[in-house]
Amino acid sequence: MMDTPLCDFVNAYRERATLRLHMPGHKGRPFLGLEDRDITEIAGADELYRAQGVILQSEKNAASLFGTEKTVYSTEGSSLCIRAMVHLALLWGKKQGRKPVILAGRNAHRAFLSAAALLDAQVEWLYPEGESTLISCLIGGEGLGRALDRMEEKPAAVYITSPDYLGNRADIAALSKVCGSRGVLLLVDNAHGAYLKFLPKDQHPITLGADMCCDSAHKTLPVLTGGAYLHIRRGAPAELKENAERAMALFASTSPSYLIMQSLDRCNAYLADRFSKDLSDLAEKTEAMKIRLRRRGYALRGDEPIKLTIAAKQYGYTGDELHDLLRKENMECEFSDPDFLTAMLTPQLPFDALPRLENALLRVPPRAAITLLPPRPPKCRSVLSIRQAMLSPARQVPIQEAGGCVLADAQAGCPPCVPIVICGEEIDWNAIHCFQYYGIQTVSVVDGYR
Repeated sequence: MMDTPLCDFVNAYRERATLRLHMPGHKGRPFLGLEDRDITEIAGADELYRAQGVILQSEKNAASLFGTEKTVYSTEGSSLCIRAMVHLALLWGKKQGRKPVILAGRNAHRAFLSAAALLDAQVEWLYPEGESTLISCLIGGEGLGRALDRMEEKPAAVYITSPDYLGNRADIAALSKVCGSRGVLLLVDNAHGAYLKFLPKDQHPITLGADMCCDSAHKTLPVLTGGAYLHIRRGAPAELKENAERAMALFASTSPSYLIMQSLDRCNAYLADRFSKDLSDLAEKTEAMKIRLRRRGYALRGDEPIKLTIAAKQYGYTGDELHDLLRKENMECEFSDPDFLTAMLTPQLPFDALPRLENALLRVPPRAAITLLPPRPPKCRSVLSIRQAMLSPARQVPIQEAGGCVLADAQAGCPPCVPIVICGEEIDWNAIHCFQYYGIQTVSVVDGYR
């Protein structure tokens, strides 16, 4: 069984009953119940982002499990990893003589926008091929190739979100070949897909050729909220590995959670032991449930094996209405909006969870389909850079009065945390319609621009 060096250190420290004349202020005394495991960078506990001891040993365990050149822990979710990935890509691009430009899928998480603002990166946007929604932006290899070939200058990297909130996965293998043939890095926001490595057929972005990716361990693995990984593939440019911890430290807190790190450490042992079997069993049961729901008339979206996304309108309901019905059955899903309902599943669910969910959905009577389609993501005129907009004085205005204003804030709640308009873009009437469709009543706009 894989060792757990960080957990072992903390357990030994607890057993010594040391007088804690250090942070945190609870001194290990019970309050919530985890305090005796909550420590700081004391002697022997190592230091995240300058790891040389137990943290480094634990990260090497994770790297061996994921098959990476380097894996670095985050206790601040994938948001921290996204900022570090962008920074590393721009550093590499600068060494190649390139401008700080990223070609990114339009459904990027707002953390990507904050990275662009902090690093003054220029973003060129990839829009979806064919039918899509605000949350999805499926781009194929040919489409990416055409987009790269149209650019006057090579970007430092391509940035893709896969899987997205609805469970759609991009063809990472094809995208990585396109990027590789043109000398461009491929970065993947794999926040929802840490488990993909452990499927019977490995589908993790690093395996499929991405240069870097982030995984939110807390989303699909038994890890405390905030636990995440920054992964760098074997064979990626050496400077990515060499600067990884420095890049993380640039944006990270100097007080990382040792509770979250122990959670990541303990998870390594589970991943090495039986997670693959548990995951395979769950995926098989989930697929069988999906087949039965489709027979009942439910329209499903996405190809993730352990995520259930219902296109609710085709069954005669909004996603929010279906969610409310499940809440009456004491079930809370990950996400709903006017169009979709998403349930995230993991092997840690109780044994009766899938039958409960399926039976509750089967008890919902079908109705006439709702034909109102969601608006397509608006393509607004860029007036200011992302950095200029996000760092400018701003004011809140009612959405109906926002026409002609320049957006200052991403205005994207989580979930799904995908911005309707990009900071620095002028809000037009199509954008206003989109904001209203998703229930956003006010927006933050740059003061002085109309």
